[in-house]
Amino acid sequence: MKPSERRRARRLAVQAIYSWQMSGNNVADVEHEFLTEQTVDGVDIPYFRELFVGAATKHAELDQLVIPFLALRPFEDVDPIEKAILRLAAFELSYRKDTPQKVVVNEAIELAKAFGADDSHKFVNGILDKLIKQK
Repeated sequence: MKPSERRRARRLAVQAIYSWQMSGNNVADVEHEFLTEQTVDGVDIPYFRELFVGAATKHAELDQLVIPFLALRPFEDVDPIEKAILRLAAFELSYRKDTPQKVVVNEAIELAKAFGADDSHKFVNGILDKLIKQK
């Protein structure tokens, strides 16, 4: 599998997690929608599925990994795109031990730069650095 196919899978997974968070739709429906309505050329589809379904179905557990590092900020106040990126990265760090931590963090930072507000990447990087030190 090429790194670019994994990168595209993460990008699509973050969009799907965001969509699922915002719509409240069933995970299977969001997955189907993304696989049929989005361009999936060059996407590692099995990896996309694993990341999206894993992050969505295990979100409560993943949130508990991230919450201690938010300082005084309530999790509900975290920007939805940042929340999606943190859930994706927390899933990958917890369940994909074959993916180097540095890769997970760098990919999350790039996703935050692409989709988040101006300083989202700094916020995401700070949280993930703390999470990795605890693991």
